Amino acid sequence: MMDRRRIPVTRRWVVKIGSALLTADGRGLDRERLSHWVDQMADLRAAGKEVVLVSSGAVAEGMCRLGQRRRPRALNQLQAAAAVGQMGLIRAYEACFQRRGLHTAQVLLTRDDLADRSRYLNARSTLRTLLDWGVVPVVNENDTVATDELRFGDNDTLAALAANLVEADLLLLLTDQSGLFDADPRKVPGARRIAETRVDDPQLDQVAGGSASGLGTGGMVTKVRAARLAARSGAATVIASGREPETLVGIARGDDLGTLLRPVQEPEAARKLWLAGQLQVRGRLHLDAGAVRQIRSGGGSLLAVGITAVEGGFARGEVVACLDPEGREVARGLVNYDAQEVERIRGQPSHRIEAVLGYVDEPEVIHRDNLVVM
Repeated sequence: MMDRRRIPVTRRWVVKIGSALLTADGRGLDRERLSHWVDQMADLRAAGKEVVLVSSGAVAEGMCRLGQRRRPRALNQLQAAAAVGQMGLIRAYEACFQRRGLHTAQVLLTRDDLADRSRYLNARSTLRTLLDWGVVPVVNENDTVATDELRFGDNDTLAALAANLVEADLLLLLTDQSGLFDADPRKVPGARRIAETRVDDPQLDQVAGGSASGLGTGGMVTKVRAARLAARSGAATVIASGREPETLVGIARGDDLGTLLRPVQEPEAARKLWLAGQLQVRGRLHLDAGAVRQIRSGGGSLLAVGITAVEGGFARGEVVACLDPEGREVARGLVNYDAQEVERIRGQPSHRIEAVLGYVDEPEVIHRDNLVVM
């Protein structure tokens, strides 16, 4: 019987599947295998887990459709191949998920979408809404519009940033290898799989290698880098083989599959540490006693009705400090409205935001997930 390990408590997964796995080593989409993965993700959904899928394969599928055998080098050719391949990739996922009674949504991102705070919050809100609706988002890089400067470069990085974006508990990187080894298993027959370690283990830098398939752009080095990036928000990472049967459900039940890379900080602690450490506080919100009590004791969000005064010229998505009636900082967080908007809606109940502004982005000025008590 396979050993069990103490997998972190996971509610939200980001699953990344590599090109070689999806395209049958370059011979077009392997729809049977793709359907098998979808079945496992549907089983995860039925078990109460939320799933975001980051899928490679658009360029490889485009190459297959166009009869190309070598991966293009020029950016415009890569973008064109991705545009062709994205059609088949998304149609295949949609058909498989529909068979299991699940809706899907295509989400295309560039690095610029996650660098700009306002667009970051928009992407985050969209993904969280899709998850709330029970939809499985299929995320990919927006290859057709990204410039060299704005590209992620590999979907391992994109998957890690998606894990940060949705505050995932687990990042699962499916590859054509069984995990990380203490030596290259293609060259050293006695190489041993690393079952579990922390993301800051210096050994990881020595054992990570390059891409062997020629279809993708990332090797183990990008996966280790992605795991460390995901760990910033407290997500654990599993690097595992996508060629093993029942990999996803096996990991969910704690089977000793792949390599588990644990974060240094737990998810809540990591995010709160990041928020608390932000030195560039762009503004201040003065709160009444009721709002302070709700934040400190009730773990609630900050609503406009509890704000009495606004200081600073902050923009949406920037960090602001929350002060009690005596002027002491009680919390800080990422604000959903800019300073002028908060000034207009302060003291108003949430249902009045649309009447005052003419629109509503979020019912909260600062959502509790983006708020840390000091």
